[in-house]
Amino acid sequence: MRVMLKSKIHRARVTHSNIDYEGSITMDQMLMEVADILPYAHVQVLNVNNGERFATYAIEGGRGSGEICLNGAAARLGAKGDIVIILTYCHLTDEEAQDFAPKLVYVDAQ
Repeated sequence: MRVMLKSKIHRARVTHSNIDYEGSITMDQMLMEVADILPYAHVQVLNVNNGERFATYAIEGGRGSGEICLNGAAARLGAKGDIVIILTYCHLTDEEAQDFAPKLVYVDAQ
């Protein structure tokens, strides 16, 4: 089995953080659907501004809200306005990996 990039949300902007929440990253429901990220899926977050990389799980925010919120301990690894890349991975056989293409979602400042 190979671990392959399944989906990427590229250069999303952190809209806020909530240190008192138990953990995770909240994302606009529509953005999650386009990137094929399910609620509670394992995600890796790369903070372009400070170089932090961390793993957490996804939870749905409001549809069309543009929300990207770092929750719990993750709120210490980024700040409002930071640019992040959000990644998911999957396990594929060598045969499946040959024709596989990840979902790549590019966002703008809004």
